[in-house]
Amino acid sequence: MADTIKPNPNEATTHDAQLAAENMASGEEKVQKVDFDADYAAAQQFSVSEIDRTSEGAAAADAATAPKLEVPEAEDRTTEAQPTSNPDDYLELAKEVGGSRNEGGSNVNDDLIKKAIEKGQPKK
Repeated sequence: MADTIKPNPNEATTHDAQLAAENMASGEEKVQKVDFDADYAAAQQFSVSEIDRTSEGAAAADAATAPKLEVPEAEDRTTEAQPTSNPDDYLELAKEVGGSRNEGGSNVNDDLIKKAIEKGQPKK
């Protein structure tokens, strides 16, 4: 079923489209007839190539999408972090940072640092 295009110059997005729509509306240019069903059917024919309609096409698709490298099976690994440093080093660092008078204020004191170190120790 062919549909007739009804151009509207007010809906044209470019100047050329507006001129074409005005010419079609005035009869200077031929108004196109479009058969959407026939166009859709033709597009369906182009969407699949001739080789894809055969078993050779299926084999070619399998070969093209086949993995080229072997992928090993995933292994479960567990890691456990071991303490590797001396807490006293952090205590000294915290004292240096907390004691800086020319940088922002701090409410960190020795008791707070000791509590943090105690809470950060692994359970036995």
